[in-house]
Amino acid sequence: MGTPEFAAHCLEGLLNAHYNIVAVVTQTDKEVGRKRVLTFSPVKEVALRHGLKVFQPQKIRREYEDILALDPELIITCAYGQIIPEAILNYPKCGCINTHGSLLPKLRGGAPIQRAIINGEKETGITLMYMSKGMDEGDILFKESLSIAIDDTNTTLFKKLGDLALDMLLKHLDAIIDGDVKPSKQDDSKATYAYNLKKEDEFISFDDDVLNVYNHIRGLLDKPGAFGILEGKEYKFHAVRFTKEIMGKAGEVVGLFDNALAIACQNGTILVDEIQSAGKKKMAAKDFYNGAGKNLLHKEFDKVYEH
Repeated sequence: MGTPEFAAHCLEGLLNAHYNIVAVVTQTDKEVGRKRVLTFSPVKEVALRHGLKVFQPQKIRREYEDILALDPELIITCAYGQIIPEAILNYPKCGCINTHGSLLPKLRGGAPIQRAIINGEKETGITLMYMSKGMDEGDILFKESLSIAIDDTNTTLFKKLGDLALDMLLKHLDAIIDGDVKPSKQDDSKATYAYNLKKEDEFISFDDDVLNVYNHIRGLLDKPGAFGILEGKEYKFHAVRFTKEIMGKAGEVVGLFDNALAIACQNGTILVDEIQSAGKKKMAAKDFYNGAGKNLLHKEFDKVYEH
């Protein structure tokens, strides 16, 4: 059970290792982009390429009988995106396991990879765990950590953690199937949470320490993306750096610096290398600034998101 590229990578790897995967469960097809093109999930793409049966329940808590009819011995979830009902969790004789993108009990929830970067964490990892009714509260089977680089984005960290998740599955899956594992309880007193991102989480206020702003933006790249608002108009940021050099008042557009659009923060400046105006294509900051961007000079981005 899974949906994004992270999960598709694990599925492909398990297929290449010749595990007997009888079906895949993934989210329903989505309309993507301004043209609303109906698009399959990455997991569905892999499944169809390998001729696997695909289930796409709208609400899995009500639509699971066809899944149980396959009599699965083990279910693996990997960034699926829906809460799994107990009828499924209690069915497979080898259990339901989850590959979670954090070092549990830290960052339980649907957005642990993004929020690890946004929070300025230096380390994260993958936890293999038995699933339970509570959100990411199940017993831990195995954990492995990796460092978060200062230039990691949501996209690059997803790739690294996808590789780690697959490595761990290939290393431990036989033992899990054989029951040769020793699960450990989580310490609930140490739990933190990484709830799914909302539109307001994608808003960037530059009225903060420059490193916090930098972490916030890169934690959202490339998807869902980060945006700021200036004079009522949204601007999305697609590639950023930062400097500790203070160039102006927090939120102020201070000009072009090292071919990047410089936006002042507390204790430094964000350097935007690629930017996108609402309804336009993304472009290099230098080209943007030499066009409409000059009109933003010394104007200030909104400090709070009002919706």
